[in-house]
Amino acid sequence: MKKICVVGTGYVGLVTAAGLADFGNSVIGADIDESKIDILKKGGIPIYEPGLGEVVERNVKAGRLHFTTDINSAIRKSRVIFSAVGTPPGDGGEADLRAVWTVATAFAKNLDSYKVFINKSTVPVGTGKKTHELILKESGGKQHFDVVSNPEFLREGSAVGDFLNPDRVVVGTRSHKAREIMKDVYHALLMRTVPYVETNIESAEIIKYASNAFLATKITFINEIANLCDIVGGDVKEVARAMGMDGRISPKFLHAGPGFGGSCFPKDTMALAEIFKANGIHTRLVEAAIAANEHQKQSVVDKLRSVMPILQGKTVAVLGLAFKPNTDDTRFSPSKVVIPLLEAEGAHVQVFDPVASAQHRALYLQPRDHGPDHRPTACPCAHTSPRASPRSSTSCFSTRTAGDL
Repeated sequence: MKKICVVGTGYVGLVTAAGLADFGNSVIGADIDESKIDILKKGGIPIYEPGLGEVVERNVKAGRLHFTTDINSAIRKSRVIFSAVGTPPGDGGEADLRAVWTVATAFAKNLDSYKVFINKSTVPVGTGKKTHELILKESGGKQHFDVVSNPEFLREGSAVGDFLNPDRVVVGTRSHKAREIMKDVYHALLMRTVPYVETNIESAEIIKYASNAFLATKITFINEIANLCDIVGGDVKEVARAMGMDGRISPKFLHAGPGFGGSCFPKDTMALAEIFKANGIHTRLVEAAIAANEHQKQSVVDKLRSVMPILQGKTVAVLGLAFKPNTDDTRFSPSKVVIPLLEAEGAHVQVFDPVASAQHRALYLQPRDHGPDHRPTACPCAHTSPRASPRSSTSCFSTRTAGDL
């Protein structure tokens, strides 16, 4: 059993902390966000992720999982430190690594014995090397540490299952000692012969970006085939089903829709394109996928306009704020493009999402430029529908002008 600290209690960090504790490790989840830690200490879950609450509760009761805002103390008490902080896109699409550097600095300042720093966050190739140099500098030249890249491959909505039963585990390091420690951390998975890939840090960092960019490109491809089917009379579902029967292709991620979104694919494709540019080359394929995906989001309104040329004054229902089912994450969601476009056409938009959280509802109810008489109103359907869940009672709302009420 390893003593582990996971810095960051977002989607990746909290799932990682709970999962590692479920493997039998002693884990401290640390975060500077006092509100998150307060919720966790009271038995709540600050994010929506199916099954996560049960895993957290089970391991807290077993004494294997604890939470704190004291990151320095958590690092000192642990031998293995996972950095699972956010790396959002910067102004140019590049990954913003400031949170990673903050964790690495805290790691260096509390390096009182041999420890392993593990980048769980999605970071550009070369980050591992820079992390090692930063820790070496900030720790005053102390050599008793190693840096590892251990990328996550979690899908929102099924992240718990993905962590506890992964397709593979990727560990990047040149240190034999760190490799043995990582095998101990993931001993429960190795006992079940889960594929375990050992490589160097740079390869591990690229594996994450390459995997997500490939899947994003696959989604974009079937979306473009769907657009062709719409014109010539084909059925994209039948096309995708037949394509997926080919073992070289597989049916996964061949589901046409309004474009990919979420916290991973948009961010990682943009970051990968910037990594290519930083190294003096271009990824024409990924850049094309990014552009095609943005066009796909806008095409939703174009398709509606093709059957209803005038949207002014019409009521349009948008089913889903999140980028996919079983999550409340609206980051880069197609809805964030579709709703403003509909409103710009003068349409009244009614929105429903069964797991939309309060902050997302507030975001879409913010007054926008609809004129002096515009004000948002709650849609009564969620309150009257026999199918409405307790969570959905505050998840349906609309925008209307005062004169229409």
